[in-house]
Amino acid sequence: MSKLSIQSLAELTQYEGKEMGVSEWHTITQEQITKFAEATLDFQWIHLDAERAKTETPFGATIAHGYLTVSLLPYLWHQIVEISNLKMQVNYEIENLRFNQAVTVNSEVRLRANMLSVKDLRGIAKTRIEVTLEIKDSKKPAYTGIITFLYHFNN
Repeated sequence: MSKLSIQSLAELTQYEGKEMGVSEWHTITQEQITKFAEATLDFQWIHLDAERAKTETPFGATIAHGYLTVSLLPYLWHQIVEISNLKMQVNYEIENLRFNQAVTVNSEVRLRANMLSVKDLRGIAKTRIEVTLEIKDSKKPAYTGIITFLYHFNN
């Protein structure tokens, strides 16, 4: 899988209305879930207590925090495309985010991204990207939504 390389607003606009690609698979481990719980102070037992989750939930195992899976967006996005020649990139908005399926511990997830639109805001690229977090061997994705990034190019 080859990563796209984009260095300007003009290059970015060429992908409008197109699939950008998919990331590599990423395994959600219990260690990652636990560290996320510690960082966010969200210690709900469905994320941390394997025995209880096995017997008391329909998932049969602990599950990743929904916001943990969302926090993977930049990491997985950068596996799909490398946008260089930037002053900065800003996370601007998430629209219509819908959690469709819990991500159980040790599941593999990957991001699929489609460039919906690119607008030129006086030299700043405002991109709206449709994202789907797929779960390996599952028909339903973990989530779908639209993310907006602002790219401030150097020239």
